[in-house]
Amino acid sequence: MSKSSVGRAPSEATGAKLLRIWGRCKKLPMGKWLFSRILGTTIPYTGSIKARIEHLEPGHAVVVLPDRRRVRNHLNSVHAIALANMAELSTGLAMISGLPSGMNAILVGLNVTYEKKARGELRAECLCSVPQGNTRQEVAIDTSVKDHTGDVVTRATATWLVGPK
Repeated sequence: MSKSSVGRAPSEATGAKLLRIWGRCKKLPMGKWLFSRILGTTIPYTGSIKARIEHLEPGHAVVVLPDRRRVRNHLNSVHAIALANMAELSTGLAMISGLPSGMNAILVGLNVTYEKKARGELRAECLCSVPQGNTRQEVAIDTSVKDHTGDVVTRATATWLVGPK
């Protein structure tokens, strides 16, 4: 048995693994930060914005992006691609965390609209239905990114191709 399979079922779903790690981390001091760093190390490009996962359960994810110079553009607002990254992350976490064993997902489309300059701490919240069964299908999932006043700064629809591994 390999080191990576110790303590978990060999056929553990990706979503179940995410939720297991989330469940352990969120109880610890700075656990959400730790989980977010683990995720960012696993998915390096996503980790580049250093977003913090605030909530995770099947069909529901909350991602927070602190205001930092490294994600800003020349207009002193959060860069469009950082916002798109955050939207993709929230939809992916919400959906993948509930996928049944043997299923996988990959992003095949992302439609993003920018409604207001994004400044200050930002919050993306995604609520969605999680596909069940083992058929190959495209799933469109909506999310929005809000600023610290609650105004929507970005809306996005992520299209995920879900199917057997």
